[in-house]
Parts: sequence; C-alpha cells; structure tokens
Amino acid sequence: MGVPLDNTVACAGPNPAAAGNDVDLAGLFQAHHAELVRLAVLMVRDLPTAEDVVQDVFARIHARPHNRPHPGNELAYLRASVLNACRSVYRRRAVAVRLGLEPTAGPADWTVNGDFKGSMHGADRLEPPPHESAEAEAIRADDCRRVLVALAALPGRRREVLVLRYYLGLSEAEIAATLGVTAGAVKSSASRGLAALAKQLGEES
Repeated sequence: MGVPLDNTVACAGPNPAAAGNDVDLAGLFQAHHAELVRLAVLMVRDLPTAEDVVQDVFARIHARPHNRPHPGNELAYLRASVLNACRSVYRRRAVAVRLGLEPTAGPADWTVNGDFKGSMHGADRLEPPPHESAEAEAIRADDCRRVLVALAALPGRRREVLVLRYYLGLSEAEIAATLGVTAGAVKSSASRGLAALAKQLGEES
C-alpha cells in the first residue's frame, strides 16, 4: 500500500492547543523508514512483510488525521504503531499455523546475506572483521541466526524490549516512551529476556 509522501499533513495530538503544528510525512518517512523497517523485520522475521507493515502505518496516519501523535512525539508514536502492527501479524500467523494454513517464519537469513544487513543499527557487529576467514564468518552467521531464532521465541514484551535496546540502540527512557510503560518495567523485561536468551542458547550449545 503506497503513501502520498509528497503531501504535508497536519499532525496534532489530542491537545487542541497543538492543532497548528504540522509534520511533513515525507520527511518522517525519509528520515525513519530504514529504522522502522529494521524494527519490523526483527519482529516478524520477514522483510517483505516488514516493509508492508511500515507502509501501512504511514498510510493509516495519512488517512486518519484525527488520530495523530503529539508534536515532538512522532518517532515514539511511529515505533509504537509498528510494534502494534507486528503484534497483529503474529496473531494472524498463529491462527494460520493452528489451522495448518501457513508455516511459521523461517530463520531470518537477511541478517547475514541480504542487502538489508548493511542498513542495520550496529551493522559492524554483523559484518565480518577484515581478513576474517570463511570458517569464522560462517560461525558468526550461525551464531547470529541462533540468537534471532531464540529472540523470536521470547514472550512479546521481552522480545520488543531487547530488539529496541540492543538492535535499535534505544535508551530505557525511549523504550518506555515507545511501549507506554515505566523505565522499571523496561529494566525488568530486559533482565528477564536476557536471562531467557542465555538459558536457551546455553541449552543449544
């Protein structure tokens, strides 16, 4: 679904005093599209679906001028909207799997051999160091796949917190604003998520 990104759309929150503020959707799209697709693809493990999720989020903002973020809070609103859309994808997939209509998502191969890798936050952690051997690169790629598969198995909130913190590099305050929770809840979810990841990866080794 496309979005007419050459238009400037009034963007105001529920506060009537903010009604005079405008936000350029094209500017938001150009500035944050890559980050939002990164977020979505880490959640749904499917690049085409992730791109559709982000496009749909922008389309809904354009189509519903009465339901806009507070000025200055646009990025947190976009991240939260993408996460909500990813949750809907998970629910639809779960129903389809129970009915035998759709397989579960496979390993996220784009993280190690797709064009998308180069635009990831912290891509240097995934790219092989200079002069790394083919064997070492293969081990690195396998480790990355194992982590992402283990991450996908976590409960939703813990998975979201870890993706936002360690793949997008957000602070605890930014994560709390995105998820609408306290900083304490973010710390708790991160701690429990990391413990679960360590346990799962330890059992596999």
